[in-house]
Amino acid sequence: MANLKLDIRNVLSFIDEEVILSYQEEIEKHFEALYDRSGKGNDFLGWMDLPTGISKERIDDINATAERIRDMAEVFVVIGIGGSYLGARAVIEALGHHFYELKKEKDYPLVIFAGQNISEDYLANLLEILDEKDYAVSVISKSGTTTEPAIAFRLIREHMEKKYGVEEARKRIIAITDKEKGALRTLADNEGYKTYVVPDDVGGRYSVLTPVGLLPIAMAGFDIEKLLQGAESMKNEIAESTDIKENPVALYAATRNALYQKDKIIEILVNYQPELYYFTEWWKQLYGESEGKEGKGIFPAGVSFTTDLHSMGQYIQDGLRKIFETVISVENPNKKLQIPKDEENLDKLNYIAGKRIHEVNLMAEKGTTIAHVDGGVPNIKISIPQVNEKSLGELIFFFEMACALSGYILGINPFDQPGVEEYKRNMFALLGKPGFEKETEKIRKRL
Repeated sequence: MANLKLDIRNVLSFIDEEVILSYQEEIEKHFEALYDRSGKGNDFLGWMDLPTGISKERIDDINATAERIRDMAEVFVVIGIGGSYLGARAVIEALGHHFYELKKEKDYPLVIFAGQNISEDYLANLLEILDEKDYAVSVISKSGTTTEPAIAFRLIREHMEKKYGVEEARKRIIAITDKEKGALRTLADNEGYKTYVVPDDVGGRYSVLTPVGLLPIAMAGFDIEKLLQGAESMKNEIAESTDIKENPVALYAATRNALYQKDKIIEILVNYQPELYYFTEWWKQLYGESEGKEGKGIFPAGVSFTTDLHSMGQYIQDGLRKIFETVISVENPNKKLQIPKDEENLDKLNYIAGKRIHEVNLMAEKGTTIAHVDGGVPNIKISIPQVNEKSLGELIFFFEMACALSGYILGINPFDQPGVEEYKRNMFALLGKPGFEKETEKIRKRL
């Protein structure tokens, strides 16, 4: 059974429970469309099978590759953008030591990222570091022509071949790409790179449980089998019933859409653990790219408390009442630390001396929830026992399934992203890419 728990009590002063439960018939219809693959975007539902669809042989192969690379590299560069890096980074940051790069003894390569921006300074700084470190690379792209990762890979491949020689560089490059076609597949076949496949029926933002996410996570030393087991437990739980009262995915999807109908058009994902920062970034892409189309969709935002209570807290408390919060609450930390007593007590903290830091954090969470609800902000609470592979696997599949269901409730295809292409066409035209001559002329007139 999954350990994730969902609590909507702090929504019910804003929306009657019967309104949420009125989504039941629609929820059942959309679950059926997902399970029988009959809804919009049904050719991109392969992610639903991932918790159980990856063979033991594939998992063993990923772990073996990670072990081989660890023997030759102190740094592992993941080249990708969007879903090709956010899922892996979310899990690695959540599970890792906050200051791993400063530890004297490192058990695993430091996983770093490239291809998620077009910053000349970032890439130049990266190459300076790679001059000094033994490293290996995974490059992630179905096509191999996505601008940001393609630029990064061209630079890093050249650097690697100069540093190690062509033959050695081939052993240090892993391509995660299309099974049969595309520029990266052609290059990987020609060069003899180790490869993994991005399934045709899995979109980037749903790909964290494929080799796209699993290889970097394994490289960082984390248990990908437990991650998949967590996702499987959530998959099994939500398959038992479509009843909104019993199914957490159904309850979350119905609640957030009921709030949307009440003009709560911004959802803020809240965490009280800094290691979940990139999990929030992954969630923002998942929901923003899936729901934001056809003039519809809840805008996904994120905050890290208590840090952001000292910046964004004022707006959330007293600003425009178009927002609601979804809080990821962690019941238990992985380490123990108590507040010491100080005889002088100049900071006036002796009243909490002897308490664990986590207890203080939980009281901050509860106090903030009450304040925000009193200030007109509905609050959905998602609880997990602690931050570990199993809980993250549960959260990943929970949010993916709820995103698909929510998209269907909105009446859109939650698995495409037509708007992403708009900026690319303009960029290509401005750069003078062959085939975009007419667009180049039009856009230069506008500028």
